[in-house]
Amino acid sequence: MIYRKKHPYLYECLICAYCWLMVGFILFFADPIRTYLRELIFYLSISAITLLIVMYIDDSKNRINKFIRYFFPGIMFSFFYTVTGSLMFLIHDSFYDWQLTAFELSLFGVYPTYYIDQHLLNVVLTEIISFCYFSYYFMIPVFMITLFFKKEYKILISSLASICIMFFSSYLLFFLYPIEGPRWHFAGQYTNTIDGPFFRQMVEFVIANGAVRGGCMPSSHFGVALVIWMYCYRYFRKTSWVIMPLVIGLGIGTVWGRFHYVSDVFIGGMIGLIGTLIVWKYEAITEYKTQKLKSVDTTESTT
Repeated sequence: MIYRKKHPYLYECLICAYCWLMVGFILFFADPIRTYLRELIFYLSISAITLLIVMYIDDSKNRINKFIRYFFPGIMFSFFYTVTGSLMFLIHDSFYDWQLTAFELSLFGVYPTYYIDQHLLNVVLTEIISFCYFSYYFMIPVFMITLFFKKEYKILISSLASICIMFFSSYLLFFLYPIEGPRWHFAGQYTNTIDGPFFRQMVEFVIANGAVRGGCMPSSHFGVALVIWMYCYRYFRKTSWVIMPLVIGLGIGTVWGRFHYVSDVFIGGMIGLIGTLIVWKYEAITEYKTQKLKSVDTTESTT
C-alpha cells in the first residue's frame, strides 16, 4: 500500500509552521535583530529544505526515497534543540525556577529533589533509573527503524506528527517560560552526590556534552517516550508492556538525576498525551472524509 499524498504529510506541515513561527518570534522580539541572524537563517533554511524534500522526494518510488522522506525530521530535531539554547532569553532575561520551586514546595511540602537527595539515593537504584533514562536516546531511532523495516509506513508517518508536536511545544516553552532545572538552581546545596558506575556516568556524559541550559520545562524526554509508548500500546500491545517500565523509570530519572522538576515531567506527559490524541483524531476525521468522498464517487459512477 502507498501512503504518499499529493500534499505534505502532517509532520512536514508542522516543521514548516514551527520554522515560520520562530522567524516571527525573532523578528518581533529580537533587539537588535542582527544578533539572531544565524537563527533566522537556520529556520528559513530548514523550512526551505523541507519544502524541497516534499516537492522532489517521491516516497512512492523506492525505499531510499521513503527513508529520506521519513527520517529527515529525526536528524533535524537535534539541530532544533541546539538552536533553542541561543534563544533562551529572546523574551525574558532570567530563569523562573524560583516560581516553580515555590509552587512545588506548596504542593508537596518539600522540594522533591531535596527529598531524594536526603532519603532515597543509593547506587543500585541510581543505576537502574539511569539505565531507564539513558534508554531515551535509543527510543526514537529504534522505534522509527523498526517501523520502517516492518513497512509500517502509515504508523511511522503518524508518530512523526505526534513527536513533532511534543518537541516543538517543548522548544517554544523553553524560551516562553525559561527554567534551568534543579541541578543549576540548587547547585551547591545538595548533601550527596549521585553515584553510579556505568549508566549514571553515561547519562552525565551526554548531559554535559549535549544539554541546553534552560531546556527544562517541559520534559521533552518523558513526553516523547510517552508518545512512543502510546503508539506501541495502540498497534503493538505486547511491546508496550515491555517498554512501560523504561518509560516510568525515565520519568522518575528526570527528577532523580536533578535534570527536571516534577512539574516538567507532568507538563511533558500532558503535551505528549494530548498531542497524540489530536493527531489520531485528525487522522480519523481525514480518513472519514476520504471514505465519504470515495463512496460518493462510487455512487455517481454507478448511476
